[in-house]
Amino acid sequence: MKKNHLIKLTVFDRAIIRCGYGVLALFVVAIIVPVLYIIVASFIDPVTLQNKGVSFDFSKWTLTAYERVLSNKAIWTGFWNAILYSVVFTLISVFITLLAAYPMSRPDFKGRKFFNVLFVITMFFGGGLIPTYLLISNMGMINTIWAVVLPGAFSVWNMIIARTYYKGVPKELQEAAFVDGASEVTYYFRILLPVCTPLIMVLALWQFVGMWNSYFDAMIYLNDAAKQPLQLVLRSILIQNQPESGMISDMQSTAARAQLAELLKYATIIVSSFPLLAMYPFFQKYFNKGILIGSIKG
Repeated sequence: MKKNHLIKLTVFDRAIIRCGYGVLALFVVAIIVPVLYIIVASFIDPVTLQNKGVSFDFSKWTLTAYERVLSNKAIWTGFWNAILYSVVFTLISVFITLLAAYPMSRPDFKGRKFFNVLFVITMFFGGGLIPTYLLISNMGMINTIWAVVLPGAFSVWNMIIARTYYKGVPKELQEAAFVDGASEVTYYFRILLPVCTPLIMVLALWQFVGMWNSYFDAMIYLNDAAKQPLQLVLRSILIQNQPESGMISDMQSTAARAQLAELLKYATIIVSSFPLLAMYPFFQKYFNKGILIGSIKG
């Protein structure tokens, strides 16, 4: 029978471990409590929420905020636009990143150091907002999907992750493919990419979440309200439901608008976060494996 060799922990070791668990518990509480507060607050009557705060009296709960948000056609238009932009951006970004990372992972690639320096420079220096806007305008991409999708499609950081992952793939796999008569293209698309499924899933998740949460590029480049993504639509709704400064004499109306705006704020957070929360469980196993493998090879 095999004996289990247990490591004996000293009193100091146990104290350190307990402190670590305590710190982790604080982080968990700091994350869960605000999320639970937002979820509960989105169902509470605005008058009760403003006067008493969070209440677990279900008679005071209401679906008014969700009915108002989901009945807005602009919400659904922005929702489908956000899905379209995120999917197109993810496909283009992951494809370009994987292709760029492959030659950078090959030791026999001439000019690899030059391109490494060139890529790293772009991580610290950018063209600026005005030159970028003029470039997008001169290319005729203003008020189009490409103004939102193309400028940030290539991520140097993701390319470095993919390059590191490629280096972790055994060289014997490539040698065996070449012995069997496979070309470089065949090896890459039919052998290497299937092996890199965790990497692809991780990059896809990162890029999808990044595009889903972004609104600044859409606010700068998209003028048509029918093309705005969900985040920009929700931002506009929150601003429109703020109390107007000119309505000082009508205190009741001002108070009602303030209460409704507070309730809509929580409901819109839940609506915009739900698709991402639904995605994470399906990507979790790929996320853990991809990050670990891509970080220990170098």
